Amino acid sequence: MYDLWYWPGIPGRGEFVRLAMEAGGIPYRDCGRDEGVEALMADWQRPRDQPAYAPPYLVADGETIAQTANILLFLADRHPELAPAGRRHWVNQLQLTVLDATGEAHDVHHPLGGGLYYEDQKPEAARRAKEFREERIPKFLLYFERALAHEGDWLAGEAWSYADLSLFHLVEGLRFAFPTRMAKVERDCPKVTALHDAVAALPELRDYLASDRRQPFADGLFRHYPELDG
Repeated sequence: MYDLWYWPGIPGRGEFVRLAMEAGGIPYRDCGRDEGVEALMADWQRPRDQPAYAPPYLVADGETIAQTANILLFLADRHPELAPAGRRHWVNQLQLTVLDATGEAHDVHHPLGGGLYYEDQKPEAARRAKEFREERIPKFLLYFERALAHEGDWLAGEAWSYADLSLFHLVEGLRFAFPTRMAKVERDCPKVTALHDAVAALPELRDYLASDRRQPFADGLFRHYPELDG
């Protein structure tokens, strides 16, 4: 049983870890969601040999593992169903690229800093959004489209890996934040769209995706401001 600590109420970076553990049938406690922000803050600030810079972090057998891609690589070493043997560096590379795209999506609505309100940086956000919509979203998704053209239905072999689950979540987030733009970009990315739909249909995820344990998009990494879409 693993303890996953992440902010309650938003999918955020913790969702990439949740999807992997849910699809892999790996027992875990979603401690921040179950126990609340005060419990998360207390655990995060507790002295430990390997302190986490920020959530998400995973506590396993007295070890603290932080950073989303690092957590997923750690889990894949213990649970081979999450990434095929011999291809874990490739899967990690894909995961890091997903997280690059996720970070840029966040910076669209907070281009000057996370400590400022969106309303304090709207002109800069509008300028950042135009470049992200027109240049960065296609560049990221076409990269994954090329990877799938080489690999097949999944990004790393004949079965899903955690990179496929994370790409699914990236597409979900971009659809939420930029629905108008994504409707256009996805026309050029049929393999990415097919992968998204295949992950959504996985029997391993059916119960989780339909449950209230899956946090809705709101004020997290992906935010929908109509004026930033197009």
